[in-house]
Amino acid sequence: MRRLYFLLPDLEVTHKVIDELLLSHVEERHLHVIAAEGVALGDLPEATLLQKSDFIPAMERGMALGGVTGLLGGLVALAMPGFVIAGGALLGMGLAGAGMGVWLGGMIGLDVENSQVKKFKSAIDEGKILVLVDIAKDRVDEIQTLIKKHHPEANFGGTEPHIPAFP
Repeated sequence: MRRLYFLLPDLEVTHKVIDELLLSHVEERHLHVIAAEGVALGDLPEATLLQKSDFIPAMERGMALGGVTGLLGGLVALAMPGFVIAGGALLGMGLAGAGMGVWLGGMIGLDVENSQVKKFKSAIDEGKILVLVDIAKDRVDEIQTLIKKHHPEANFGGTEPHIPAFP
């Protein structure tokens, strides 16, 4: 999956773009709209905390750092004289570290604004609407062309390379 970012001028254009995306078989659960605080989106699919925060990338970083920390802790315990540790325990410490890293990373990530969305913060504060579209990578060009063809006022804001399937 890839995430596309489109900056749209107002709610009227946003409604039209969302309708066109739905007609082109993009599921509503893959569409996310972000507007300035206080803007009533009505029936538009508003972005959730998962899209607005850095939750997923923080979990990924936490898993890597926690796993490495757990393994290093196991290796230190292995090197200590008089302390006996087996390979299974070393693996267990790495997994426990990864689990703690995922949990702590996720908790921190919920408080941090999405780094991709942050790029559009000033435009959103000025009243523009940000639309996030999660699609298969083979449809990226098709969706970009569809939106640009019908809505030249839409600004393509880039593509995020990988969106995990589980959020």
